[in-house]
Amino acid sequence: MIYFDNVSKIYNNNSFALEEVNFSVEPQEFISIVGHSGAGKTTLLKMLLAEDKPTQGSVFFESADIHSLPKSKLARFRKRVGTIFQDFKLLPQKTAYENVAFAMEVAGRTDKEIESDVPHALNLVDLEDKMWHFPHELSGGEKQRVAIARAIVNQPDLIIADEPTGNLDPINTYDVVQILKKINDLGTTVLLTTHNKGVIDSLGRRVITIDQGRIVRDDQHGRYVL
Repeated sequence: MIYFDNVSKIYNNNSFALEEVNFSVEPQEFISIVGHSGAGKTTLLKMLLAEDKPTQGSVFFESADIHSLPKSKLARFRKRVGTIFQDFKLLPQKTAYENVAFAMEVAGRTDKEIESDVPHALNLVDLEDKMWHFPHELSGGEKQRVAIARAIVNQPDLIIADEPTGNLDPINTYDVVQILKKINDLGTTVLLTTHNKGVIDSLGRRVITIDQGRIVRDDQHGRYVL
């Protein structure tokens, strides 16, 4: 599904953000990417989202080099990816329902599809009773669950979760991880970056460890080892 082929990223001061990175992701995998701050995790995600280009090497999604896609095909690729951020990035003037619906509107979905799919997505993250609440009326964990619903409502093939539990307490962290596991069990590939050792150890899934821009470990049933 995803293949990083000898990807390096060198910035102006000749320092490597990524160096000769090679790995693949199979459909329906759940992979955690770990590493100290500055290890290269954010750069790796930018490569995958085509927000930045490799200095050398290629990133493939299925058979397409995503950095060679024309704008129209790049837009279609990005519709197949849902992204979850540490700071939620909700629109404060919109309710939970409207935040999720907005993602569908941007994707060009019909009013009928929105009316059907938004409640379903919010139900999947156990927020059907909060759909008309504004972000300031929600807890941190509830805000992140709205963000997850927004990421999955267009039924993407891949979810990228960038430190999604970084601002959450242990109980809400557990809830968010369980939702991500449920999404993965339903057939969506999940790529998670996190500093949380407890999250990694509880998952028991594949763990890729990055250090100074290089992959130093790739364990199929890994734990947090740094």
